Order: sequence, then structure tokens, then C-alpha cells
Amino acid sequence: MFIQTEQTPNPSTLKFLPGRVVMEKGTMDFAGIDAAGSSPLAKRLFAIEGVERVFFGSDFVTVTKEPSLDWQILKPSILGGIMEHYTSGEPVVADTGDVAVAAADDDEVVAQIKELLDTRVRPAVAQDGGDIVFQDFRDGVVYLHMQGSCSGCPSSTATLKMGIENLLKHYVPEVVEVQAAQ
Repeated sequence: MFIQTEQTPNPSTLKFLPGRVVMEKGTMDFAGIDAAGSSPLAKRLFAIEGVERVFFGSDFVTVTKEPSLDWQILKPSILGGIMEHYTSGEPVVADTGDVAVAAADDDEVVAQIKELLDTRVRPAVAQDGGDIVFQDFRDGVVYLHMQGSCSGCPSSTATLKMGIENLLKHYVPEVVEVQAAQ
């Protein structure tokens, strides 16, 4: 098994591409070992000292490390953990009930926002090892949750304001602002 790695705009995050499907549908973000309960792979990665956050996309795993550690030291352990997981035959996630999926009863404006995010924004940020998930729309403000390499990335504010906000305002006149969800 050959696992490729790619740098992301966030220097504390690397994107690992195992050459296999990671998530059949949706994404999952684990902010710590306590959140990894349903995922044998996330548990295995959090067992590596220095791993702070794990994110699963369709065909990649994004790992965020403690800022004080060096990737040269941490990367081999992470590669080994991912390889061990896939050779073990265990599922990536035992229970997919928490996977982020769109609701069927969205109103027209929310549906349009989600469609733009799914077709224009999410594929672009996935290339950098992250994801941006719709959380809410109220009073003209779109609230988005940053995941993977986008979470804590130095350029995430610029991406939100200059990229996503401009895109949504252009196509959806009801949008007046985009903010990161807390």
C-alpha cells in the first residue's frame, strides 16, 4: 500500500491519500480522542503522540499536529497507523450516524447555498485537505463550520470573506455575510 501525502495551507496539517475510499459519503471531523469513539482509524491516529485533530474526506485523511512537533518525526508514525488500519480490515467508522448530510426539508435559499457549497466550494477546499460545512442561515448571515486543514488555517478567514462570501453573495442575493460558526 502506497500512501501519498500533500501539504495544506495550514502548516500544522498534512493530507494523507491512502489510494482507497475513506468515507463513502459525507465527512467526519474529530477534534480529539474523546470524539473518536466510533472510528477505529481515528482512535489509532490519536494514539500517536502529537496528533491533535483528525478529519476524514472521501479519499483522504487530514491530520493536525501539535505546533511544536516536526512533521519529519511524526509523519512516519501516521503513515504506519493508516497502513495498519487498512490491513486490519476494520471499518474506518463503525457507526456513520453522525456523518454530515443535507436535510431534505431545506427551504429554497438554504438549498441554493448548500448546492453552491457542494459544487463550487467543498471540492476546492477538499484539495487542501479540509471541508466547509453549512451550519445555519439566519438574518442574511451564512454560518459555516471549518473542518480538517481549514480549521485553524491562517488563510481560512480570507477564504471565507474573499472567496466564499463573494461567491454566495453573487448567486444568492439574500446572503449579506458569511461567518465561521463557533
